[in-house]
Amino acid sequence: MIRDGGAAAREPRTVRLEADLVVVGGGLAGTCCAITAARAGARVVLVQDRPVLGGNASSEVRLWALGATAHMTNNNRWAREGGVIDELLTENTWRNPEGNAVLFDSVVLDAVLAESNLALLLNTAVHAVDKDGSDRIAGVRAFCSQNSTAYDLRAPLFCDASGDGIVGFLAGAAFRMGAEAEAEFGEKFAPSREYGELLGHSIYFYSKDTGHPVTFVPPSWALKDVPGRIPRHAEFDAKQFGPHLWWIEYGGRLDTVHETETIKWELWKVVYGVWDWIKNSGKFPEAANRTLEWVGLIPGKRESRRFEGPVLLNQHDIIEQRVHPDDVSFGGWSIDLHPADGIYSEKPGCDQWHAKGVYPIPYRCLYSRNLDNLFLAGRIISATHVAFGSTRVMCTLAEAGQAVGVAAATCAREGLKPADVTAPARMHALQRDLLRQGQYIPGVALDDPRDLARAARVSATSELRLSALPPDGPWLKLEHDWAQMLPVAAGPAPRVTFTVRAEAPVTLTVEVRQSSKPFNHTPDETLTSRGIALPAGESAVTLEVPAPINGSHYLFYCLLKNEQVAVRLSESRVTGLVAVEHAWDQTPEHDIGVETFGFWIARRAPEGQNLACTIEPPIALFGPDQARNGVGRPVAGPNAWVAAPGDPSPALTLTWDTPQTIARVELEFDTDWDHPMETVLFRHHARAMPSCVKRYRLRDTAGRVVHESGENHHARNTVRLDPPLVTAGLTVELLETWGPVPKALFAVRCFPD
Repeated sequence: MIRDGGAAAREPRTVRLEADLVVVGGGLAGTCCAITAARAGARVVLVQDRPVLGGNASSEVRLWALGATAHMTNNNRWAREGGVIDELLTENTWRNPEGNAVLFDSVVLDAVLAESNLALLLNTAVHAVDKDGSDRIAGVRAFCSQNSTAYDLRAPLFCDASGDGIVGFLAGAAFRMGAEAEAEFGEKFAPSREYGELLGHSIYFYSKDTGHPVTFVPPSWALKDVPGRIPRHAEFDAKQFGPHLWWIEYGGRLDTVHETETIKWELWKVVYGVWDWIKNSGKFPEAANRTLEWVGLIPGKRESRRFEGPVLLNQHDIIEQRVHPDDVSFGGWSIDLHPADGIYSEKPGCDQWHAKGVYPIPYRCLYSRNLDNLFLAGRIISATHVAFGSTRVMCTLAEAGQAVGVAAATCAREGLKPADVTAPARMHALQRDLLRQGQYIPGVALDDPRDLARAARVSATSELRLSALPPDGPWLKLEHDWAQMLPVAAGPAPRVTFTVRAEAPVTLTVEVRQSSKPFNHTPDETLTSRGIALPAGESAVTLEVPAPINGSHYLFYCLLKNEQVAVRLSESRVTGLVAVEHAWDQTPEHDIGVETFGFWIARRAPEGQNLACTIEPPIALFGPDQARNGVGRPVAGPNAWVAAPGDPSPALTLTWDTPQTIARVELEFDTDWDHPMETVLFRHHARAMPSCVKRYRLRDTAGRVVHESGENHHARNTVRLDPPLVTAGLTVELLETWGPVPKALFAVRCFPD
């Protein structure tokens, strides 16, 4: 029993925690930062003011997590983000292929709780910052209403991933809010004041069919006269729900920090008013059995403060895909700006413009320019309003958050400031560590002198020499332009022959194209074009390139639109191969600083067959050396060892002249970097990607099994050998994939510790 006779005043119970890094904000960026730093040996406290992790991807908001893949609607092939965010997406697809947001909460929470160096504080809001001089944060103070406990959090390093930038704001970090004028950075896409300077918030709702009639009585504050108030009202239908209604947006003309509650109430009015209209207007008879299952309790925020680092990413960085010496991650979402009036605007809900490929993000966007020990993560990173239109999406920010986590662990270990990591040697080490963890950095290959595999001789039981994609699939009518993407090396390009079928004698136009940048997958340069007269019925069409090819990249062997012609498809799937369809063109009406080009997109699995063809001479770019070239996904080439389809026991062997001590082996497999793995709403075709190696085995030079996997479904596997293995040879046997795809390995690395 506790009895207290009274006091003049009381202080809440206070707990002081000391760490190497305090991360404020548990969205995907902050979470990936915290996990990464903890794995690298830093003691981390992760502070989240909500009851769950994940931010806008959590069950509180229920937006799909997405990044450069953009639902496979652009030219960014094999562009899903790597590292920790890929672990979360892959695990979620495995556990939760239906896209249940509540289950994604559990996936993220599991990943955090697995880290012994990471202390998690949920329902805990930071409200004060203590400084050590004008340019250094000494601590933050926070309060948890659920356990009525105050927290005094002390560390040499802090990361603000809070969305609105509460730590940076209270500590005096330089920030911006609103849109820059065109003149400041020469950004031709800078919005006019009429369009607005801020993106608003959204609240989603979910409905379901109950199987019997359901009535709906709206609350008193529900919006009336939806057709008169919402210009795009005709786009609603009874079965739309969740993030498909992203354009239920409001608040771009308000203070998106301090007026969030006002914005939330307006969005609630809209949601309940829209549902009232759907249920009770008589215009949606198909809604009779549907009930309003869930409405978001907090809005999903898009934009508020953006904090200034030494570099502000801008439109030119994105469109020109500029390379920086300190690139640590990448983006690839469109520059996606919305009218400030949101759902009440007469304008389209968004204005999206793409680059021709992914673009790098420099480390100097990820820490404050005027506070010595403050990292930036999440949507507050250093970017202009226009560039923010692309960087703001969650998977892009999660991968950048991982870069912060590695940098913060380095700073904690060596007593550095964030800015110190920009020194060339330290930056090289940061990039190396990120690449080893599965991150992709455009234009940067892993070069790790401690990797014993680099000095080994490498051999394999077989390798794919691609001579054909068999004609065992259906026929595809050429209602659009289609192309088979094939990797080539410098020199003569292979001749490729397709099987087509014409309804009547007709001329089919064929082309071979390439990208103007070898690391892009936009076919914007035509190497050859000609018309081929086809008779009625089946025939063979051969495409060839008259001049040698400069360098390694993908060629697009194109069959242009002709609805009288069909091409035979192949059910054969191969790592690094994809067929693409010319779906639409980006054609700005005015000079807004973006390029005109076509979008050639791949179809989502389980569709997305290749075009059946024969290839002469065969493509020989799938050898075992590819597994140690430092690039863990297809870019300018497949970058994978792929075994011959008929090899019953594919194996890759590393051999050294003298015995080596191996304590750790790192392997990277093909989890289909093209598949977006959205976290909610989208059902996925498989829990594990068919191209992923399910079972594998490691043997030493004497043939003894030193490790055998269970049911792997992740891209990156780390095998720790205890005690370390002393051997002059190591063999990786690929035993089974999840689907009928030739077994492939992107990387094998060996380390002595």
